[in-house]
Amino acid sequence: MHIDEFRGYCLSKKGVTESFPFDEVTLVFKVMNKMFALASLDAIPPKVSLKCDPERAIELREQFDGRVIPGYHLNKQHWNTIFMEQIPAKLLLELTDHSYELIVASLPKKVQQTLSELQ
Repeated sequence: MHIDEFRGYCLSKKGVTESFPFDEVTLVFKVMNKMFALASLDAIPPKVSLKCDPERAIELREQFDGRVIPGYHLNKQHWNTIFMEQIPAKLLLELTDHSYELIVASLPKKVQQTLSELQ
């Protein structure tokens, strides 16, 4: 999957914004101001970091050895870095949804309510 497609998918989700809070090449996607995806725009091959359930994160690293690795500069228990073009696009979208849903579930109830009311 190309980074432009990934960007479009992330931005199509409710309450998502994008920014460059760290540098000019790390695109960060947030839902209600909490990160759920970080994409490196200058990485070859392209890669993205996504939050993941700790047990599933380990399973993915084993199943996709070298293509899914512990999160780069992130909590290695909860984040994976994924080489975007080296796993099926359908799986990448599923993992993006999983990351988004983990973050939404961690939001305070009031913020979740605000999110649910967005168009």
